[in-house]
Amino acid sequence: MTNAPDFNLRDALDATRGWDDEAIELDDELLADEDEADDGFESGYADDASYDEPDPEELTVGAQELAERHALRRVASLRTELEDITEVEYRQLRLEKVVLVGVWTEGSVTDAENSMAELALLAETAGSEVLEAVFQRRQKPDPATYIGRGKVDAIREIVQATGADTVICDGELAPSQLRNLEDRLKVKVVDRTALILDIFAQHAKSKEGQAQVELAQLQYMKQRLRGWGGNLSRQAGGRAAGGEGIGGRGPGETKIETDRRRINTKIAKLRRDLKEMRGTREVKRQSRRRNHIPSVAIAGYTNAGKSSLLNRLTDAGVLVEDALFATLDPTTRRTTTADGRIYTMSDTVGFVRHLPHDLVEAFRSTLEEIADSDLLLHVVDGSHPDPEGQIAAVRQVLAEIGANKVPEIIVINKADAADPLVISRLRAREPHSVVVSAKTGEGIAEALATIESELPRPQVEFDVLLPYERGDLVNRIHQEAEIGTLEHTGDGTLVVGRANADLAGELAAYAR
Repeated sequence: MTNAPDFNLRDALDATRGWDDEAIELDDELLADEDEADDGFESGYADDASYDEPDPEELTVGAQELAERHALRRVASLRTELEDITEVEYRQLRLEKVVLVGVWTEGSVTDAENSMAELALLAETAGSEVLEAVFQRRQKPDPATYIGRGKVDAIREIVQATGADTVICDGELAPSQLRNLEDRLKVKVVDRTALILDIFAQHAKSKEGQAQVELAQLQYMKQRLRGWGGNLSRQAGGRAAGGEGIGGRGPGETKIETDRRRINTKIAKLRRDLKEMRGTREVKRQSRRRNHIPSVAIAGYTNAGKSSLLNRLTDAGVLVEDALFATLDPTTRRTTTADGRIYTMSDTVGFVRHLPHDLVEAFRSTLEEIADSDLLLHVVDGSHPDPEGQIAAVRQVLAEIGANKVPEIIVINKADAADPLVISRLRAREPHSVVVSAKTGEGIAEALATIESELPRPQVEFDVLLPYERGDLVNRIHQEAEIGTLEHTGDGTLVVGRANADLAGELAAYAR
């Protein structure tokens, strides 16, 4: 056996010396040949639009939130088994595979299909992949299984054939229906209410919004506690019950009772917290009322374009995404009319058919912005298959929160994508309406003019001659009053117009 020569690092480095120089000379020769062959070549990287992207600090708040939301996007067709390091590094969340089930009890076939299409959009927004969608014609849902025993067997076959892991029902299931379906289908079953609550939990950003969603979820969950294998019905009893020992034996609270008590305690705490937050919101409202600042609320069906319209009217810069319930937290912006009067414009949470009652109750403090506003912009998606159904669903919720008496302007949005015949039909049905496109800016000027004409007008007329040292009153007249005529004379500023009672009282000392 021969001994291997000893390794010497210095000798190895000396042997590689000069390799880089030879490579540089070779590269220079290749570059020279390429220059001779492609004299007219110009790199396209200099004109690449990606080099002109704005700095993240220059983006609006809405654009930053949208980028954050898209930073981790659920994608389809990804296996859970990891095959190589690249999949470990770039793998994203796996889509949940779902089967949609509906019961058609009233209306036409088109209404049933529109309802299932909306349920599919809700499911995709929550982060799932829809495999199948079926609905059944019944006079009323089955009290035991929602769809009937025979239909349950058919759904089980679909679940096994497609490999779905979740079934979503287009309605609110009773606890017994939920339990029976899960026992027979052997997969998770979710109803429409739980699906909407899940979307709200994903998109709520503010502290108040998260507390409202958590309150709605707990109220929904409290009635649906169940014991898998009887675990939630056990009583503590010494070592047989997990080593509770002395003090834990005998009859007492079952596990399900303990969980329900803890949920009730959490609900009480959330209501106290929301009451404090409601007080802060009320202080802001009182400040606007004290200063006689008119308020305009933007309401409408989810994904009708409310946030886009707010951005177009006020340059608010809030998040805009083509998804259901993309924004939940209300946004208020201050703006002015053409003649300088100040008013506020607020975006609110979107509505949907069969909006869960728990959500309406939890978001009542937020929805009160609509009821307390001076003018309501009811945004309708003109490109939707059933815009009249959207209007009816929104007005039903508005009546529930006491906002059905607020003056209303129907804003038919997405005119660039809507059918002109549909727009004509909507305008004939809703005479007090405007047609806009928040995307292209079409009709925005007409909408602003309509809003300004519908804002509440000051009630008290005034005719005053203000000395030039009272420029503060002239400024308040521009911001809070409606000016008829304004003339600068040798003795002062002559103003005729209408103002609220407080401002008119201060101007009374200078009346002519």
